[in-house]
Amino acid sequence: MINPSLLSHARIDRASAYNRADHVTNLHIDLSDEDYKNQLEDMVRSLSKLQEKMFAQQKRSVLLVFQAMDAAGKDSTIERVITGINPQGVDVYSFKKPSELELSHDFLWRVNARLPGKGKIGVFNRSHYEEVLVTRVHPQFIVYQNLPGIDSVDDINEQFWQDRFESIRSFENHISKNGTTVIKFFLNVSLDEQKQRLLDRMEEPDKHWKFKLGDIKERARWEDYQHAFEQAINHTSSENAPWYIIPADDKKVMRLMVSQIVLELMQSLDIDWPASVANVHADISEAKRLLSEE
Repeated sequence: MINPSLLSHARIDRASAYNRADHVTNLHIDLSDEDYKNQLEDMVRSLSKLQEKMFAQQKRSVLLVFQAMDAAGKDSTIERVITGINPQGVDVYSFKKPSELELSHDFLWRVNARLPGKGKIGVFNRSHYEEVLVTRVHPQFIVYQNLPGIDSVDDINEQFWQDRFESIRSFENHISKNGTTVIKFFLNVSLDEQKQRLLDRMEEPDKHWKFKLGDIKERARWEDYQHAFEQAINHTSSENAPWYIIPADDKKVMRLMVSQIVLELMQSLDIDWPASVANVHADISEAKRLLSEE
Protein backbone atom coordinates (compact mmCIF):
# COMPACT_ATOMS: atom_id res chain seq x y z
CA MET A 1 0.00 0.00 0.00
CA ILE A 2 1.07 3.59 -0.62
CA ASN A 3 2.28 5.48 2.43
CA PRO A 4 -0.73 7.39 3.86
CA SER A 5 1.35 10.55 4.18
CA LEU A 6 1.89 10.57 0.41
CA LEU A 7 -1.84 10.31 -0.18
CA SER A 8 -2.44 13.09 2.31
CA HIS A 9 0.09 15.28 0.51
CA ALA A 10 -1.64 14.60 -2.80
CA ARG A 11 -4.99 15.89 -1.53
CA ILE A 12 -5.84 19.51 -2.30
CA ASP A 13 -8.96 20.76 -0.56
CA ARG A 14 -10.29 23.98 0.92
CA ALA A 15 -7.59 24.04 3.59
CA SER A 16 -4.67 23.68 1.17
CA ALA A 17 -3.41 24.98 -2.16
CA TYR A 18 -1.79 23.50 -5.24
CA ASN A 19 1.69 24.72 -6.08
CA ARG A 20 3.39 22.90 -8.93
CA ALA A 21 6.79 23.17 -7.29
CA ASP A 22 5.58 21.14 -4.31
CA HIS A 23 4.40 18.13 -6.34
CA VAL A 24 6.67 15.67 -8.14
CA THR A 25 5.70 13.94 -11.35
CA ASN A 26 7.86 10.86 -10.74
CA LEU A 27 7.46 8.96 -7.48
CA HIS A 28 9.56 5.80 -7.18
CA ILE A 29 8.36 2.97 -4.98
CA ASP A 30 10.31 -0.27 -4.71
CA LEU A 31 7.64 -2.66 -5.93
CA SER A 32 7.91 -5.90 -7.90
CA ASP A 33 5.54 -6.60 -10.78
CA GLU A 34 3.91 -9.34 -8.73
CA ASP A 35 3.40 -7.08 -5.70
CA TYR A 36 1.93 -4.39 -7.93
CA LYS A 37 -0.47 -6.83 -9.55
CA ASN A 38 -1.55 -8.37 -6.23
CA GLN A 39 -2.10 -5.01 -4.53
CA LEU A 40 -4.11 -3.64 -7.42
CA GLU A 41 -6.27 -6.77 -7.68
CA ASP A 42 -6.93 -6.75 -3.91
CA MET A 43 -8.08 -3.15 -3.98
CA VAL A 44 -10.28 -3.65 -7.04
CA ARG A 45 -11.94 -6.65 -5.37
CA SER A 46 -12.65 -4.52 -2.31
CA LEU A 47 -14.02 -1.73 -4.51
CA SER A 48 -16.28 -4.22 -6.25
CA LYS A 49 -17.77 -5.39 -2.93
CA LEU A 50 -18.33 -1.81 -1.80
CA GLN A 51 -20.00 -0.91 -5.08
CA GLU A 52 -22.32 -3.91 -4.73
CA LYS A 53 -23.34 -2.77 -1.25
CA MET A 54 -23.77 0.78 -2.50
CA PHE A 55 -26.02 -0.44 -5.31
CA ALA A 56 -28.15 -2.45 -2.89
CA GLN A 57 -28.40 0.51 -0.50
CA GLN A 58 -29.47 2.97 -3.25
CA LYS A 59 -28.50 6.09 -1.30
CA ARG A 60 -25.09 7.12 -2.63
CA SER A 61 -23.05 7.34 -5.78
CA VAL A 62 -19.40 8.13 -6.50
CA LEU A 63 -18.04 10.35 -9.29
CA LEU A 64 -14.40 10.02 -10.34
CA VAL A 65 -13.10 12.91 -12.45
CA PHE A 66 -9.87 12.47 -14.41
CA GLN A 67 -8.00 15.40 -15.95
CA ALA A 68 -4.50 15.42 -17.39
CA MET A 69 -2.30 16.43 -20.25
CA ASP A 70 -2.31 14.15 -23.30
CA ALA A 71 -0.61 10.74 -22.82
CA ALA A 72 -0.65 11.04 -19.02
CA GLY A 73 -2.42 7.68 -18.69
CA LYS A 74 -6.07 8.47 -18.06
CA ASP A 75 -7.44 5.65 -20.20
CA SER A 76 -5.19 2.93 -18.79
CA THR A 77 -5.69 4.07 -15.20
CA ILE A 78 -9.46 4.05 -15.57
CA GLU A 79 -9.28 0.61 -17.18
CA ARG A 80 -7.13 -0.88 -14.40
CA VAL A 81 -9.18 0.62 -11.56
CA ILE A 82 -12.57 -0.28 -13.02
CA THR A 83 -11.78 -3.77 -14.35
CA GLY A 84 -13.24 -6.29 -11.91
CA ILE A 85 -16.21 -4.14 -10.87
CA ASN A 86 -19.61 -5.23 -12.14
CA PRO A 87 -20.05 -3.36 -15.47
CA GLN A 88 -23.68 -2.64 -14.54
CA GLY A 89 -22.43 -0.65 -11.57
CA VAL A 90 -20.09 1.67 -13.47
CA ASP A 91 -20.74 4.40 -16.04
CA VAL A 92 -17.69 5.72 -17.92
CA TYR A 93 -18.06 8.77 -20.11
CA SER A 94 -15.46 10.61 -22.17
CA PHE A 95 -16.22 14.23 -22.98
CA LYS A 96 -15.16 15.37 -26.44
CA LYS A 97 -15.76 18.54 -28.43
CA PRO A 98 -19.25 19.84 -27.54
CA SER A 99 -22.00 19.02 -30.03
CA GLU A 100 -24.43 21.59 -31.40
CA LEU A 101 -27.02 20.35 -28.92
CA GLU A 102 -24.60 20.71 -26.02
CA LEU A 103 -23.55 24.19 -27.13
CA SER A 104 -27.21 25.24 -27.09
CA HIS A 105 -27.22 24.75 -23.29
CA ASP A 106 -25.07 26.03 -20.41
CA PHE A 107 -21.61 24.49 -20.05
CA LEU A 108 -22.63 22.21 -17.15
CA TRP A 109 -25.68 20.78 -18.90
CA ARG A 110 -23.92 17.90 -20.61
CA VAL A 111 -22.10 16.72 -17.49
CA ASN A 112 -25.21 16.98 -15.34
CA ALA A 113 -26.92 14.58 -17.76
CA ARG A 114 -24.10 12.04 -17.28
CA LEU A 115 -23.96 11.96 -13.49
CA PRO A 116 -24.07 8.46 -11.97
CA GLY A 117 -27.36 7.24 -10.56
CA LYS A 118 -27.70 6.04 -6.99
CA GLY A 119 -25.59 2.97 -6.32
CA LYS A 120 -23.22 3.57 -9.22
CA ILE A 121 -19.64 4.71 -9.77
CA GLY A 122 -19.41 7.31 -12.52
CA VAL A 123 -16.14 8.04 -14.29
CA PHE A 124 -15.51 11.21 -16.29
CA ASN A 125 -12.57 10.93 -18.69
CA ARG A 126 -12.14 14.69 -19.07
CA SER A 127 -15.10 16.63 -17.78
CA HIS A 128 -16.63 20.05 -17.11
CA TYR A 129 -13.09 21.17 -16.28
CA GLU A 130 -12.30 21.35 -19.98
CA GLU A 131 -14.37 24.55 -19.82
CA VAL A 132 -11.73 26.23 -17.64
CA LEU A 133 -8.68 24.44 -19.05
CA VAL A 134 -8.57 24.07 -22.84
CA THR A 135 -10.90 27.06 -23.22
CA ARG A 136 -8.58 29.17 -21.10
CA VAL A 137 -5.62 28.26 -23.29
CA HIS A 138 -7.76 28.69 -26.43
CA PRO A 139 -10.35 31.35 -25.50
CA GLN A 140 -11.66 31.44 -29.07
CA PHE A 141 -13.62 28.30 -28.14
CA ILE A 142 -15.63 30.44 -25.73
CA VAL A 143 -16.66 32.76 -28.54
CA TYR A 144 -18.26 29.77 -30.33
CA GLN A 145 -20.57 29.27 -27.33
CA ASN A 146 -22.67 32.35 -28.22
CA LEU A 147 -22.71 33.76 -24.70
CA PRO A 148 -24.24 37.17 -23.93
CA GLY A 149 -21.60 39.89 -23.96
CA ILE A 150 -18.92 37.63 -25.47
CA ASP A 151 -18.48 38.62 -29.10
CA SER A 152 -14.69 38.26 -29.28
CA VAL A 153 -11.74 37.01 -27.26
CA ASP A 154 -11.24 40.57 -25.99
CA ASP A 155 -14.54 40.31 -24.09
CA ILE A 156 -13.23 37.44 -21.90
CA ASN A 157 -11.73 38.81 -18.70
CA GLU A 158 -10.65 37.34 -15.35
CA GLN A 159 -14.13 37.77 -13.90
CA PHE A 160 -15.44 35.42 -16.56
CA TRP A 161 -13.20 32.63 -15.27
CA GLN A 162 -14.02 33.41 -11.65
CA ASP A 163 -17.73 33.10 -12.49
CA ARG A 164 -17.11 29.70 -14.07
CA PHE A 165 -15.18 28.53 -11.03
CA GLU A 166 -18.08 29.63 -8.83
CA SER A 167 -20.53 27.71 -11.03
CA ILE A 168 -18.40 24.57 -10.77
CA ARG A 169 -18.07 24.86 -6.99
CA SER A 170 -21.83 25.30 -6.60
CA PHE A 171 -22.54 22.37 -8.94
CA GLU A 172 -20.19 20.01 -7.09
CA ASN A 173 -21.45 21.15 -3.70
CA HIS A 174 -25.03 20.51 -4.82
CA ILE A 175 -24.44 16.97 -6.05
CA SER A 176 -22.30 16.21 -2.98
CA LYS A 177 -25.12 17.21 -0.65
CA ASN A 178 -27.43 14.96 -2.63
CA GLY A 179 -25.37 11.82 -2.19
CA THR A 180 -22.66 11.91 -4.87
CA THR A 181 -19.11 11.74 -3.54
CA VAL A 182 -16.83 13.66 -5.91
CA ILE A 183 -13.17 12.62 -6.25
CA LYS A 184 -11.04 14.57 -8.74
CA PHE A 185 -7.66 13.42 -10.06
CA PHE A 186 -5.03 15.45 -11.88
CA LEU A 187 -2.55 12.95 -13.35
CA ASN A 188 0.62 15.01 -13.21
CA VAL A 189 2.93 13.90 -16.02
CA SER A 190 6.21 15.63 -16.87
CA LEU A 191 7.01 17.23 -20.21
CA ASP A 192 9.83 14.73 -20.85
CA GLU A 193 7.71 11.70 -20.00
CA GLN A 194 4.89 12.94 -22.20
CA LYS A 195 7.35 13.29 -25.10
CA GLN A 196 8.53 9.70 -24.67
CA ARG A 197 4.99 8.34 -24.52
CA LEU A 198 4.00 10.25 -27.63
CA LEU A 199 7.05 8.84 -29.44
CA ASP A 200 6.17 5.34 -28.26
CA ARG A 201 2.62 5.84 -29.49
CA MET A 202 3.94 6.62 -32.96
CA GLU A 203 6.05 3.46 -33.00
CA GLU A 204 3.24 1.08 -32.00
CA PRO A 205 0.70 0.42 -34.77
CA ASP A 206 -1.99 -0.65 -32.32
CA LYS A 207 -1.78 2.80 -30.71
CA HIS A 208 -1.89 4.84 -33.91
CA TRP A 209 -5.60 5.40 -33.37
CA LYS A 210 -4.65 7.54 -30.36
CA PHE A 211 -2.21 9.68 -32.31
CA LYS A 212 -3.19 13.22 -33.16
CA LEU A 213 -0.81 15.78 -34.63
CA GLY A 214 -2.60 18.41 -32.57
CA ASP A 215 -1.31 16.75 -29.39
CA ILE A 216 2.25 17.49 -30.50
CA LYS A 217 1.45 21.08 -31.36
CA GLU A 218 -0.19 21.62 -27.97
CA ARG A 219 3.12 20.91 -26.24
CA ALA A 220 4.14 24.44 -27.22
CA ARG A 221 1.42 25.64 -24.81
CA TRP A 222 2.64 23.47 -21.91
CA GLU A 223 3.16 26.34 -19.46
CA ASP A 224 -0.20 27.85 -20.37
CA TYR A 225 -1.88 24.55 -19.59
CA GLN A 226 -0.01 24.17 -16.31
CA HIS A 227 -1.14 27.64 -15.28
CA ALA A 228 -4.72 26.79 -16.24
CA PHE A 229 -4.60 23.58 -14.16
CA GLU A 230 -3.15 25.46 -11.20
CA GLN A 231 -5.88 28.07 -11.35
CA ALA A 232 -8.67 25.53 -11.81
CA ILE A 233 -7.50 23.29 -8.98
CA ASN A 234 -7.01 26.11 -6.51
CA HIS A 235 -10.37 27.72 -7.27
CA THR A 236 -12.45 24.52 -7.23
CA SER A 237 -10.90 22.49 -4.42
CA SER A 238 -13.24 21.91 -1.52
CA GLU A 239 -13.75 19.55 1.37
CA ASN A 240 -16.68 17.95 -0.48
CA ALA A 241 -14.89 17.74 -3.83
CA PRO A 242 -11.12 17.59 -3.29
CA TRP A 243 -8.47 17.33 -5.97
CA TYR A 244 -5.69 14.74 -5.82
CA ILE A 245 -2.41 15.50 -7.59
CA ILE A 246 -1.08 12.11 -8.71
CA PRO A 247 2.52 11.64 -9.92
CA ALA A 248 1.99 10.12 -13.38
CA ASP A 249 5.46 9.35 -14.76
CA ASP A 250 5.34 5.87 -13.20
CA LYS A 251 2.09 4.26 -14.32
CA LYS A 252 2.15 1.55 -11.63
CA VAL A 253 2.48 4.06 -8.81
CA MET A 254 -0.21 6.24 -10.42
CA ARG A 255 -2.72 3.38 -10.63
CA LEU A 256 -2.06 2.20 -7.08
CA MET A 257 -2.45 5.72 -5.69
CA VAL A 258 -5.74 6.27 -7.51
CA SER A 259 -7.10 2.87 -6.46
CA GLN A 260 -6.12 3.35 -2.83
CA ILE A 261 -7.62 6.84 -2.64
CA VAL A 262 -10.93 5.68 -4.12
CA LEU A 263 -11.03 2.63 -1.86
CA GLU A 264 -10.26 4.56 1.33
CA LEU A 265 -12.82 7.24 0.56
CA MET A 266 -15.51 4.67 -0.21
CA GLN A 267 -14.65 2.81 2.99
CA SER A 268 -15.20 6.04 4.91
CA LEU A 269 -18.76 6.36 3.61
CA ASP A 270 -21.80 4.92 5.33
CA ILE A 271 -22.17 2.03 2.89
CA ASP A 272 -23.73 -1.24 4.03
CA TRP A 273 -26.30 -3.81 3.04
CA PRO A 274 -29.84 -2.51 3.48
CA ALA A 275 -31.84 -3.95 6.35
CA SER A 276 -33.89 -7.02 5.50
CA VAL A 277 -37.67 -6.82 5.59
CA ALA A 278 -39.16 -7.81 8.92
CA ASN A 279 -40.63 -11.09 7.68
CA VAL A 280 -37.71 -12.12 5.43
CA HIS A 281 -37.25 -15.51 7.15
CA ALA A 282 -40.91 -16.35 6.81
CA ASP A 283 -40.82 -15.30 3.16
CA ILE A 284 -37.77 -17.51 2.53
CA SER A 285 -39.49 -20.47 4.14
CA GLU A 286 -42.56 -19.93 1.99
CA ALA A 287 -40.40 -19.56 -1.14
CA LYS A 288 -38.63 -22.86 -0.39
CA ARG A 289 -41.99 -24.59 0.13
CA LEU A 290 -43.31 -23.29 -3.20
CA LEU A 291 -40.17 -24.38 -5.02
CA SER A 292 -40.24 -27.83 -3.46
CA GLU A 293 -43.82 -28.33 -4.68
CA GLU A 294 -43.02 -27.57 -8.32
